[in-house]
Amino acid sequence: MSSNFNVGEDVLGALKKAVQTEESPTGREILEQIIENDRIARAEQVPMCQDTGFAVVLLEVGQDVHIQGDLREAVNEGVRQGYKEGYLRKSILGDPIKRVNTKDNTPAVIHAEIVPGDVVTVRFAAKGGGSENMSRIKMMPPSAGVEGVKKFVVETVADAGSNPCPPILVGVGIGGTFEQCALLAKKALFRKVGERNSDPYYADLERELLTQVNKTGVGPQGLGGTTTALDVFVLTYPCHIASFPAAVNIQCHAARHEERVL
Repeated sequence: MSSNFNVGEDVLGALKKAVQTEESPTGREILEQIIENDRIARAEQVPMCQDTGFAVVLLEVGQDVHIQGDLREAVNEGVRQGYKEGYLRKSILGDPIKRVNTKDNTPAVIHAEIVPGDVVTVRFAAKGGGSENMSRIKMMPPSAGVEGVKKFVVETVADAGSNPCPPILVGVGIGGTFEQCALLAKKALFRKVGERNSDPYYADLERELLTQVNKTGVGPQGLGGTTTALDVFVLTYPCHIASFPAAVNIQCHAARHEERVL
C-alpha cells in the first residue's frame, strides 16, 4: 500500500508547476504545504492523508490465464494484509445502514474485465471519502450536447468547493448506461496528469474543461485561487439513441494509484 506514502511523480510535478502559476498568495502557500506534506510522507513512510481510502481494484484478466482459487478473495486478502502491515486507517463499514466497521478495510470494490493475453493487470486506487462524496452522475437529454456536459462538470466542481480538498483531479465519463458511465469516470482517474485522451476531439475537451474548472475560483483547499484542478480526464462509451449520461468522479490531490502486471 505504498501509494498511501508516495505521491505520484506526475502529481508532484503538477503541484510544483502550480506553485509557479497560482495567482493567490494564500493558494501558493497551501500548495507549498501540500508538497512538504508529501515529502514528509515519502521520507517517513507515513500516510499523506489520514483517510487512507476505500480499496478500488480494476482487474484486466487475460483470456488465456487460468486462475486457481478465489480471485476475489485473493484481492481482499491482499487489501487486508496491506492495510494491517501498513498501519493504515480502516474505513470500511460492513453494512451502509448498520454501520459496523469490518476492521480490515475489506471488502474492496473490484471491477474485472476479460481481455486478450496471458497476464493479469491489477490497478489499485485508495479512494478517499471526501472526494468520492462530491462525485455526481446525470442522465441528460441528448439535446444537452457537449455544452451540457461542460456545464455539468463545472457546476459539480464549483458546488463541491473545499470538500474534496482541492486541487483536485476530475474524471469525466460520457455515454454507456447509468452504471457504465460512472465506471468510466472512475477509470479516467487512473490516467497520469498530462496524459491526454487519444481522440484529439476529447483531448481538446479535456483542456477546455480544465481551463473552465480553474476559472471557478475555488482554488487550493477552497480558499480561492486559480488552481482548482490539476487535470481533467474524459472517457467515453457508445450509448443508446435516447440517452446521454455523464458522470463526474472527483479525486483529491492525494491521487493514490498503483499498477502491477502478473
